[in-house]
Amino acid sequence: MTLILAHRGYAAEFPENTLLAFKEAEKAGANGLELDVQMTRDGELVVIHDEKVDRTTDGTGLVMEYNFEDLRKLDARFKFKELPRKEQIPSLSEVLEWLSGTSMVCNIELKNSIIPYEGMEEKVINMVRAYDLSDRIIISSFNHYSIVQSHILAPEIEIAPLLSEGLYMPWIYAQSIKAKGFHPHWRAAPDQIVKASLESGIEVRPYTVNKETELERLFKVNCSALITDDPAKAKRIREKIKQA
Repeated sequence: MTLILAHRGYAAEFPENTLLAFKEAEKAGANGLELDVQMTRDGELVVIHDEKVDRTTDGTGLVMEYNFEDLRKLDARFKFKELPRKEQIPSLSEVLEWLSGTSMVCNIELKNSIIPYEGMEEKVINMVRAYDLSDRIIISSFNHYSIVQSHILAPEIEIAPLLSEGLYMPWIYAQSIKAKGFHPHWRAAPDQIVKASLESGIEVRPYTVNKETELERLFKVNCSALITDDPAKAKRIREKIKQA
């Protein structure tokens, strides 16, 4: 069965990368989450996509220029201002604590290709191990040096390179860096690439799959998982295909 991973949580209906979006993704039937990690000035791992807080909060400036305590004062409701209460930028530890009470898998994307956060890999790995979640976490990044470093530090935690462009025989590349799968943009995951990768024992989890036609195509080709903003829609389409 193709797993449904909620991109930044249930981002189509709730503020992305917030505990609310993650909890609602679970309620909607997602099998797992995809989230992004940046680091504060005082070394706290926080769950937010952009290097700056401007797009998703009422604050301005770089995440790395904030202390965690000040970052928590920001409102991360983003475009969902009608929600009754303020949403905070979560710390990775509070998300993992909540996750440990569920059966969901989680793709942690290290956002260190623009700002090379010192020691991010070790911090993430130590936290994953502390919550005993090594077998339910996939560490991904566009910074492939970083995920290779993660694998060296923690061979028991799965890694997956993110690919924005098509790559020739991406399953060979994944094997070469000891990754059990890769996460291509959906445009870089045509049927033949998905099939050849799966036949080689390499998992394919495309992002960010929101179009109905693409969701249908990837379910039909038995993709390992797909990353979507709308887990409820994806689940509906998966059910429909199963019954067909």
